[in-house]
Amino acid sequence: MNNRLIIRVVGYILLVEAGCLLPPLLVALVCGEIAWRSFALVAAACGLLGFLLSRAGKNRSALMQSRDGYVIVAAAWLALSLFGALPYVVSGAIPHYIDALFETVSGLTTTGASILTEIEHLPRSVLFWRAETQWIGGMGVLVMFLALMPRLGGDGAVHLMRAESPGPIKSKLTPKVGQTAKILYTIYLGLTAAETLALRIAGMSWFDAVTHAFTTLATGGFSVRNASIAAYHSAAVVWIVTVFTFLAGVNFALLYAAVLGRWRQVLRSHELRLYTALLLCAVALVAVDLHAQAGQSASQAATDAAFQVVTVMTTTGYSTCDFAQWPAFSRMVLAALMFIGGSAGSTAGGIKVSRLLIHLRSLRRELGRIVHPRHLSVITMDGEVVDESVVSGCHSFLAAYLLVLAAGALIVGLDDLGFQESFTASLTCISNVGPALGKLGPAANFSILSYLSKAALSLEMLMGRLELLPLLVLLNPATWRDR
Repeated sequence: MNNRLIIRVVGYILLVEAGCLLPPLLVALVCGEIAWRSFALVAAACGLLGFLLSRAGKNRSALMQSRDGYVIVAAAWLALSLFGALPYVVSGAIPHYIDALFETVSGLTTTGASILTEIEHLPRSVLFWRAETQWIGGMGVLVMFLALMPRLGGDGAVHLMRAESPGPIKSKLTPKVGQTAKILYTIYLGLTAAETLALRIAGMSWFDAVTHAFTTLATGGFSVRNASIAAYHSAAVVWIVTVFTFLAGVNFALLYAAVLGRWRQVLRSHELRLYTALLLCAVALVAVDLHAQAGQSASQAATDAAFQVVTVMTTTGYSTCDFAQWPAFSRMVLAALMFIGGSAGSTAGGIKVSRLLIHLRSLRRELGRIVHPRHLSVITMDGEVVDESVVSGCHSFLAAYLLVLAAGALIVGLDDLGFQESFTASLTCISNVGPALGKLGPAANFSILSYLSKAALSLEMLMGRLELLPLLVLLNPATWRDR
């Protein structure tokens, strides 16, 4: 274990966070808010500590092993969360640290669950920081680090990208990982700018447009309005957010291929086909259910179904209505989509469509073996054979996912809110969706939970965003034993 390298990279990450605190500081100065002092103080603390840590082992060997990459990712996200909560506490926006930590982790992991009962009275700088945490976490802070910071020795960049990037199959867009990171952030920035402009044309203020673009492309769902997207009473806003949310749930490698004009590669993607098919089927089912069971008009049912299905499956979590009050069938559809999530290589959470596809094809293979025991078959995606280690990893991930989900539900169950709230609170946090059902639905928040539940769900959100392994590796005693 290269402890010096781990400390050094975490120091670099704190320097990145210090830089990210400057935009809300500028917003506070422009708006004449006293909160600028809080951001200045925390930025200075992050910068100083980051500088000191980044000097550790400066002249030592910087070779990174796979295990180091997982530990660095876990440690970096924990450090970001612990320091990212300080502006809320120091400014007085969220006085209790555990509450502030929950809000910060929810932001960085792009979950969107909140403990705030009143949002619009908060200083604009705090609201900007709240939205910015989701934008930072959406693409990944280590991806930002690889795009901005000096190259690591050996295969360090590969190890970091593999540990942080979502999905069972990791791929580079270019031979150099740093260049891949720059391409990903270029696409991310371009989509953010495009949505900002579209929302501004649709009638939002520049501040609202920027913050909602941040949280849409990150599939986070934090809004600067108490009523979320419903506050704007605009069909144009609803459909703009729906379209960009859908794009944010697509593998960014496919978006890059589309930019290059490689449409054959895009259209033959099995994951994209299944992702689109699941969304269309779910929208149709929910729309019919809302029309038949809830008595909504056909157009209203279609609009509500399209928006909520897309935002839930992509784990964005915006709302235009309280879907916790929808008919049971529609709620069951949404709960199933919370499990699945978006595509690998996107900013969405959940188990990912690619893993679902691998599980389905693995099941089909096992059923085939029962009928033809001697028949040999492989699992393929997009015309390429999926390595058996990837298939095994998907099965292991699902097992760990379900165990963590159950553990989180049991802890929240101590608050005695009911099975629906306990189970969906754990589900929405590990899948990084945002709102749950029942008393924790989109019209409510998570403030009624105990500090124990908030701390447990914060850890669960981090595990969900990092796809379990980095934090499990960090918590494994064997990790810290030198071989």
